[in-house]
Amino acid sequence: MQTGLMTTQRANISEFRLLATPLVLFLLLFLGFPAIVNLIYSISDVSFETLRQPKITGLSNFAAVWNDSAFWQASWFSLRFGALTALLECTLGLFLAIFLSPLIEKRSWLMAILMMPLMVAPALIGLMYRLVLHEFAGPVPYYLWAWFGASVSFLGPTSAFWTLIIVETLQWTPFALLLFYMAYRAIPTEVVEASAMDGARRFHLLWYIELPLMAPTIVVALLIRFIDGFRVFDNVYVLTGSGPGGSTASLSIYIYEAFFKQGAIGKAVAASVILFAVSFTVLYGLNIIASRRKGALK
Repeated sequence: MQTGLMTTQRANISEFRLLATPLVLFLLLFLGFPAIVNLIYSISDVSFETLRQPKITGLSNFAAVWNDSAFWQASWFSLRFGALTALLECTLGLFLAIFLSPLIEKRSWLMAILMMPLMVAPALIGLMYRLVLHEFAGPVPYYLWAWFGASVSFLGPTSAFWTLIIVETLQWTPFALLLFYMAYRAIPTEVVEASAMDGARRFHLLWYIELPLMAPTIVVALLIRFIDGFRVFDNVYVLTGSGPGGSTASLSIYIYEAFFKQGAIGKAVAASVILFAVSFTVLYGLNIIASRRKGALK
């Protein structure tokens, strides 16, 4: 019997290796090779003319990025942008998922309409709002002036950041709405009915029963939207670019401009390596916390 068990285990291991080989080869080819090249470029003096023959210079590119005030300004913008958009999108998405749940349950086609902003590319969203909010040609500033005598520069230095926050929130709130609606509908009806029979009021039912059951989905949604907001590029670049004095430059825009406009390939790649390292560290730390919490619950 033991011999047969060992034979079965060996067969399973061989099958696993056979099935995993294409995935491993794919990762090595499309992720491993570019990662190695980027690491080499990050410690090299390289330009578009010397891409095939980079000159190793050590950590000078990392030092240049670390001492660049524009890098820290872009990091601060990305951090604020990611945190605020994630919080707003998830708050609105959670409210709409709970408030509209009875209506969507009866008319499921409403969900398709609510998901429409997700079908539009972020760059097109940025272009649309740039035309609508343009200080001289946009209809919104025109009617604000015509009706209320208010001259508002939505894309000006003082209000561009909050305009970008609102635009990002309007586009990606449906994503959070979809996740929270599915989580809300997955709550066992028996638990809700039993709590109601025990005299739980609607607020207590929401606060002590429904929200705790939806907590894993809420955390995942916050994390996904923060990461997506932290690395934002498309609509911010189309709407304001890096902004006056780099006030609306995200880390992605900083890397893009260093690479294509300044031709500082080594510096741009070094910044991307730092961004990857920080993101990996945060995700790894969250994974450890989640594992410990899961172990504690057991």
